[in-house]
Order: sequence, then C-alpha cells, then structure tokens
Amino acid sequence: MHLIQVDSVQRWMEDLKLMTDCECMCILQSKPISIEEDAQSECSLTSQHGACDNLQLLLKRAWIISTELTRIVQKLEKNRWQRVHSMTVRVNCHVRSMITEYNTFTRNSWEEMHQFEKMLVEKCSELTTVTERCIQIEDEQILKSMKSCINDALTTVAQYFGQLIELALTHEIKNLVREIDSSDNLYSAESATSNLFSLTQEGSHLCRIIAKLAIKNL
Repeated sequence: MHLIQVDSVQRWMEDLKLMTDCECMCILQSKPISIEEDAQSECSLTSQHGACDNLQLLLKRAWIISTELTRIVQKLEKNRWQRVHSMTVRVNCHVRSMITEYNTFTRNSWEEMHQFEKMLVEKCSELTTVTERCIQIEDEQILKSMKSCINDALTTVAQYFGQLIELALTHEIKNLVREIDSSDNLYSAESATSNLFSLTQEGSHLCRIIAKLAIKNL
C-alpha cells in the first residue's frame, strides 16, 4: 500500500513538472528584458499587440499542439503508455496556455468561441485522466480496449482544436482586413496590407480564410 502511494505521488510530481515547465516558459517569454521595458509594458501592450501579432502567436501555439497530438498517436501505436500520458499532460497545458494567452490579447470574445474553448479543455482533461489510468494497468486486453477510447478522444480533441483555431484565425484576419478598410493613413494601410500578404505565405489554410473573407467584402 505504501509503494502504491509513493508511485502515485511520484507520478503526480512528474506531471506537475511538465505542466509548470510549460506555464513558466509561457510567462518568461512574455516578460520584457529590461526594467524600462517592464515599466512601459502596461501602456504599450494593447497598442502594439495587433491582429498580426495575435495571429503569429496562434500559429505558433497551433503548430506546437498539432505536433504533440501527432506524436501522441505515434507513441500510442507503440503502446508507450508512460510517454502517451506525459505528452497528454503537456498538450493539456499547452491548450490552456493558448486559450489564456489569446483571451489576454484579443479585443473581444464571443459565445461560440467560449463554447469551443470549454469543450476542448474538458476533452483534454478527460484524455489526461484516461491515459493516467492506462499506466496503472498491466492487463493487455484492458489496455487494448482503452487504446480505442484514447484514439476516439484524440480525434475529438483534434476536431475541437481545429474548429477553435479556425474561429480565432478568422476573427483575427477580419480585424486585419477591417484595419485596412478603416485606415485613413497610407502608412498604416500599407503596413496592414503587408501583414496580410505575409500571412498568405503561412500555408493554404490561411490563404483559404483570407480569400473567403475577401470575397465577402467585394
């Protein structure tokens, strides 16, 4: 009984390290280097953090989470249960950090976005719980049946995540297009147009969103 308790505590400590490492990196990356910058950060944050910055942050987080989800599937196929669980904890943390980060910088939010955020967080938590159970089980037949459940949960997480990113990207690109339309200053219009053009270099998915919004504005 004592050994079981020690194992549980040790496993919790390992999971906690993964979660706090991710959160600490997120916080440290957002901190300015100098004291002067720190003093100015409060007043400059909202003015400097435009739609293009939000998009770049979203794209970076989306790439990290997508990569982690792919690696989880690979480890699951090899029955690497400990790795599956630790990576699931990491994805859970990245998802929560992404949502917190985005809600900090976005100009406004809406009900549909909150619904997807809630569904994604709940499904990630469920996935973490299931994978934690797996590392405590040795029966191959039970693990085989649980693998199917994990695959289903991963599919749902990927679906919710994709829909959430689609909504957020569309929202931020709309803000960038609105910035171009409403600009009464040539420099601002050129800057926003340049930012929009640079996004077309990020892949076909963003090109499709931009094209769809451009057609609507015609």
